[in-house]
Amino acid sequence: MKHVTPPAGSAPPKTAVVVGSGFGGLALAIRLQAAGVATVLLEKRDKPGGRAYVYEDGGFVFDAGPTVITDPSSLEELFEVAGRRLADYVTLLPVSPFYRLCWEDGYQFDYANDQAELDRQIGAKNPKDVEGYRRFLAYSRAVFEEGYLKLGTVPFLQFRDMVRAGPQLARLQAWRSVYAKVSEFIEDDQLRQAFSFHSLLVGGNPFATSSIYALIHALEREWGVWFPKGGTGALIAGMAKLFADIGGRVELGAEVARITVDGRRATGVVTHDGRVFEADLVASNADVVHTYDALLRGTTRGASEAARLKRKRFSMSLFVLYFGLKRHQPQLQHHTVLFGARYRALIDEIFRAKTLSGDFSLYLHSPCATDPSLAPPGMGSYYVLSPVPHLGNAPIDWSVEGPRYAERIFDYLEARYMPGLRADLVTHRIFTPNDFRSELNAHHGSAFSLDPVLTQSAWFRAHNRDDWIPNLYLVGAGTHPGAGVPGVVGSAKATAGLILGHERA
Repeated sequence: MKHVTPPAGSAPPKTAVVVGSGFGGLALAIRLQAAGVATVLLEKRDKPGGRAYVYEDGGFVFDAGPTVITDPSSLEELFEVAGRRLADYVTLLPVSPFYRLCWEDGYQFDYANDQAELDRQIGAKNPKDVEGYRRFLAYSRAVFEEGYLKLGTVPFLQFRDMVRAGPQLARLQAWRSVYAKVSEFIEDDQLRQAFSFHSLLVGGNPFATSSIYALIHALEREWGVWFPKGGTGALIAGMAKLFADIGGRVELGAEVARITVDGRRATGVVTHDGRVFEADLVASNADVVHTYDALLRGTTRGASEAARLKRKRFSMSLFVLYFGLKRHQPQLQHHTVLFGARYRALIDEIFRAKTLSGDFSLYLHSPCATDPSLAPPGMGSYYVLSPVPHLGNAPIDWSVEGPRYAERIFDYLEARYMPGLRADLVTHRIFTPNDFRSELNAHHGSAFSLDPVLTQSAWFRAHNRDDWIPNLYLVGAGTHPGAGVPGVVGSAKATAGLILGHERA
């Protein structure tokens, strides 16, 4: 299908509808409204956030999704575009160490933004890896400069955009995996795991994801790891307030049924309850497959693009267990990664197996370590997530397996990391791949949309502007640059640049 660009000199848009209020949708809506485009943001649930939804239960506050903020400068820039200050809406609290990494043999590694402390820990494990880590950090900074600072907010609409980036990608050996590149510098197996797991935070297999994603390490070292006071939901609330303060409108309980199209123009959207929102442009922060398969159902473009996207590889899903305890467990750091007995074999099963593995690796979130206000006095809010296969690979009956899996995780945590967990348990809930599919319209229940392998990155990803309907735009994890809070906020900048004429067509 031939790529179509808007006609030269076309009038700037006056109105816009953005479908979905995740980080990407909110960030795009703010940029458009700040530029004078009257923007309506539609959200099917009862509050904004998308994957960054918030659950509240008996005084416990549970962030549903992202909890790691790694590029506050991108958020500061977003508020500045609207003539406001981030600090007037949200307080970001530093997290240190960034993560505590734990293995079943008792080894622990505190990953912090302190070179001397990192050298001490690495040297105690394997002295030769001290210098190896320095070289890995230099590589990570090089890909951060090229892949994030230079290309992270630049849209890739045509193949020639990919060709332009080719020499730099080749120089950085982007065809190699994150794990392979880490292994070039680091000898010790557990340290290799410590410096390669980051791609899992954006849905990528460390053994398959492009080494470009090693930039996450440098990004964290550059700006630190932060947590919004009041939880990630407080950041979403701050963004929603900013949008309202500058004149934007959010409609909650507004599930979009379809995007209306006349020829090659999107004319607006219709909600399931029959409301019509007409606009000069439509931008979708919904799952990319859902956008084409459901919202553009009945159109030639929707059918062809949905079929193309469905042939791609999708990221793993997640099983998430939220729970509140009547006693805070102070021995836990804010972010803890619990490596299981296996690394490569388990990850392979998570991305390819048709059944659920008998073991797991976990991420444990203990936000009260930084902000005690997220639980009643003296108590603790937690969530733990386990990467699991998506429903397209493993059609597990999570209505049956979910409660069993939760019990297995509780047993594991109580035995190894959280003594007295069951006796102190006040409340808990689960979120499974079925919920990713039903609540978030995620194809296959994938937690991060398209798998971020090299052949599904940049131009190979869903484009920030549709190739056939020139006033239909995409934002969020499924488009460039990809998943993660910095990624989707960056996608909003790239998409807004196209809409407002800041970027080349």
